[in-house]
Amino acid sequence: MEISPIAKIENGFVTKFGIPRQSRLCTAVSRIVFEPKYRVPEAIRGIEEFSHLWLIWQFSETPSAEFSPTVRPPRLGGNRRVGVFATRSPFRPNSLGLSCVRLVGLEHTKDSGTVLLVSGADLMNGTPIFDIKPYLPYADSIPDAVGGFADGFSDYALKVAIPKNLEENAGEDAAEIISILKNDPRPSYQQDSERVYCFEYKGYSIAFTVSGDTLSVQKLEKENGR
Repeated sequence: MEISPIAKIENGFVTKFGIPRQSRLCTAVSRIVFEPKYRVPEAIRGIEEFSHLWLIWQFSETPSAEFSPTVRPPRLGGNRRVGVFATRSPFRPNSLGLSCVRLVGLEHTKDSGTVLLVSGADLMNGTPIFDIKPYLPYADSIPDAVGGFADGFSDYALKVAIPKNLEENAGEDAAEIISILKNDPRPSYQQDSERVYCFEYKGYSIAFTVSGDTLSVQKLEKENGR
């Protein structure tokens, strides 16, 4: 079977660093732009009745490599191997990702047809999407499900300390940026409290340090006045 993208995602995550490790961990809003062939109103008729959607997509920025039966999940510090099919690692035989996002609304555009606005996506800007399916609470929600080793990190969050003047620099984007930072963008094996980490989001240049359970923002400003 050959598959091809039906859409791509557009958002402020221009590098892999900073992207949440799972969907729905931050409030950042993304746009799902359909490929020309699929920009027909009939294809999404009724989609606004659903609050959440499943996205099936490609880890397009992950280098292809020979199959490895085990991987090192970042949340385990990168020093413990578990089976690839017991993780959501991007290093998989078919490089497919699965994410649940909230449907915020529909945007009708002249050039791209109807665009889906979603929040909580853990996809990098430009990521190809292969399919979209509605989330069904009666079938997809399992209250007594067990999350294995990942359960130990379900409530993990850093305290974000940000000077008032830097928060003001972000304006209405401040809440999104804080939601990204509190989920700790660092690789889990890096615990150097003196190290300054940097990444870009929505044209902002962001730098921070982490000591204990507190992330301190050192820089937050628009690059080149963008």
